[in-house]
Amino acid sequence: MTDLQIVDTTNFDQVVLAGDKPVLVDFWAQWCPPCHQIVPILAQIAVERKDQLTVVKLNSDENPEISSRYRVMALPTLMLFHRGELIWSVVGARPKAKLLKELDDALLAAV
Repeated sequence: MTDLQIVDTTNFDQVVLAGDKPVLVDFWAQWCPPCHQIVPILAQIAVERKDQLTVVKLNSDENPEISSRYRVMALPTLMLFHRGELIWSVVGARPKAKLLKELDDALLAAV
């Protein structure tokens, strides 16, 4: 689907919660059209912000325990983790400029 790193139950805690920089997790599913729409935006952000942010994907259908742990009820859901804590989340696809603004605001608030 994309070159973004995939996380699942085997590596979520290590990659996301113990990551050395903020991690944006894309909770998605194969059947979800908006999930596919947001992929190019997330891929661009992953490249453009690689020094300050890690972007990963988690298939909610294949990893229901993680989706349940974070109460993911709709897709796509984007969650930003920093130092092992959930600091921001949003449901639904959005334009790149709006997403970057929201991410930047969340990161500034977390510092």
